[in-house]
Amino acid sequence: MKKLLFSKIKESLISVLPVTLIVIILNFTPLIDLGVREILIFSVSALFLILGIGFFTLGADVAMTPMGEHVGSGLTKTKKLSLLLIICFIMGLFITVAEPDLTVLAKQVGSNLIIIFVGLGVGLFLLLAILKIVFKKDLASILMYFYMVLFALALLLLSLNAENANLIPLSFDSGGVTTGPITVPFIMALGVGVATTIGGRNSSENSFGLVAMCSVGPILAVLLLSLINGGDISAPNPNDYLFSNDLASSIFLTLGKTTKDVSIALGLVVVFFFIINFIFLKLPKQKLVQVLVGTAFTYFGLIIFLTAVHVGFMPVGFIIGKELVGESRLAVTIVAFVLGLVVVLAEPAVHVLNKQVEEITNGTVSKKAMMIALSIGVGLSICLSVIRIIFGFSILCYLIPGYLISLGLSFFVPKIYTAIAFDSGGVASGPLTSTFILPFAIGVCYAMGGNILSDAFGIVAMVAMTPLITIQLLGFASISKKRVSEKLAMKRILDEEDNQIIRFL
Repeated sequence: MKKLLFSKIKESLISVLPVTLIVIILNFTPLIDLGVREILIFSVSALFLILGIGFFTLGADVAMTPMGEHVGSGLTKTKKLSLLLIICFIMGLFITVAEPDLTVLAKQVGSNLIIIFVGLGVGLFLLLAILKIVFKKDLASILMYFYMVLFALALLLLSLNAENANLIPLSFDSGGVTTGPITVPFIMALGVGVATTIGGRNSSENSFGLVAMCSVGPILAVLLLSLINGGDISAPNPNDYLFSNDLASSIFLTLGKTTKDVSIALGLVVVFFFIINFIFLKLPKQKLVQVLVGTAFTYFGLIIFLTAVHVGFMPVGFIIGKELVGESRLAVTIVAFVLGLVVVLAEPAVHVLNKQVEEITNGTVSKKAMMIALSIGVGLSICLSVIRIIFGFSILCYLIPGYLISLGLSFFVPKIYTAIAFDSGGVASGPLTSTFILPFAIGVCYAMGGNILSDAFGIVAMVAMTPLITIQLLGFASISKKRVSEKLAMKRILDEEDNQIIRFL
């Protein structure tokens, strides 16, 4: 276990180092000036971030993923579909309501009502995702239908209520933050467990798509909330993103709040799992001990990670965005792209996704290829988001054509790439996006005097969208490469046959 932990910490060091170095290098340029105290807090936070990701990924491997697989396969074996659906709805609701990412977003806009609506949305769509696996329905067709509904609702909101239309970016952001570090390992493994138990020719392909489906529910729920009354949502106060003068007090308060949030989140999942195990699964004690040990690693990893990003990364993201746009709009756009390239490397759930993709596809889709596609996608998304803040146009100008392109690509690439791509979108927009990239966008918007709710928010939605295109393009490239190889092989065979005929004659 110790050797495996060191391996995970080494991986997280490689992941976090690029974004840390970029911030430190920027501090030595005329573009920004963080000060010695601020850069020291950020550097120490980065060290704790590395430890947090290391502990979390180990815990996800040892506990969260096996829990999801056991629940999925065990309940499917009972052959009671109604039981499977009821438990999946409750699990989706519990996990989401306690997801730290969602709590961060709700706190920034001052509305706890969002948490309830989003939880119901995830529970309902997790139920629909299980039905998709059981009845082996096409993911692309389902997503196309629901995204058309989402865009129709967004346009309706835009035409009916100008004030509540500012919440459209927040609605789409909620779909990204819901699939956070606790939700992703469990939900993905749940899909694998159900699909593997059901079997069939395309069980690997069928196991993906749960994260994609669960990203739709929150968007729909918050759009409906916006149509009703706006949910008493208010724009965040920029002063909340500054470094605290009393650092010790700030760390203590953040640590206490984070410990409470993570305790509730993991507590709900673990308690519900043990209830299900006691009634239905009846796993051996050895596996239950493994789950508890892994949960402990996940628990400490998440507390360390979330405390570090709140104390050190959120204020730095805001300051960089605010100061860069004052220097040069071109500079802030370029930095936004570079930050996007590297920030996805430090998202904990991305490592879980890449590992599961490589295992399930037997190496057909490698971790390296996935990471390159995700990095390029996230880099483009943050760059495009900054351009939108500068010129102040609607997020729908990006989202409608973006999703039309991604859904259109689904007809030309292998279905497994489509499923992986739509899962990747939700996974890429994790806690670091909410606590570093979103404050960065708020800093840019604040410096330009823009509307934070309508202009800065939406960046999480962009981070969730662009990987859908880049990963499917990866699939398209793999098909093209395979076809070229097959044609060359066929040509060699025909040339060899022609040579043999010539020699015979």
